Amino acid sequence: MNIENIIFDLGGVLIDWNPRYLYRKIFSSEDEMEHFLRHIATSEWNAEQDAGRSLKEGTEWLVQRFPQYKEAIEAYYGRWEEMLRGEIKASVDIFYRLKAMRTYRLYALTNWSAETFIIARQRFSFLQDFDGIVVSGEEKTRKPFPEIYQRLAQRFQILPERSLFIDDVPENIDGARQAGFHTLLFISPQALEQELKSMGILKG
Repeated sequence: MNIENIIFDLGGVLIDWNPRYLYRKIFSSEDEMEHFLRHIATSEWNAEQDAGRSLKEGTEWLVQRFPQYKEAIEAYYGRWEEMLRGEIKASVDIFYRLKAMRTYRLYALTNWSAETFIIARQRFSFLQDFDGIVVSGEEKTRKPFPEIYQRLAQRFQILPERSLFIDDVPENIDGARQAGFHTLLFISPQALEQELKSMGILKG
């Protein structure tokens, strides 16, 4: 492989985001919380906001369907910052090691609401150090749909066959692979470091 570009997902790879950090404060039991996240405020529902639906519209739609959960639903974005634990330091360290090499251009491709990504930009200074970031909520489409990978490639004039895409979601990896990118499924920072070394991308 002749890799020139490395593309990172953000949530779950570089940033520790999990709605359970908030909802453990709201529900009295794990079972109640898991029921809510699996059947009410689902990842599929959140993905619509990641794809451009406004937080207000998404919240109102869900409250109409489940009025008995109104307070918990409104907390999803009303207290969204409580879902952010912080950066995944070991992964961010790898990012900066790659950046220090001055060999690769580094990009981010993230499924994230445009409205909440403003908060992330303010909170995580390392986001300023990418060569470019594509945010699904700003694009009105998301991974794993082909359009968002194509926009990444066109906007920054990168060749997928010379690019490595890193994500913790298998479906997003499949989408990138179909778009012609080399891919690496993120399991942990330690596994990522070993994979990058075995590929000859990371030294030492």
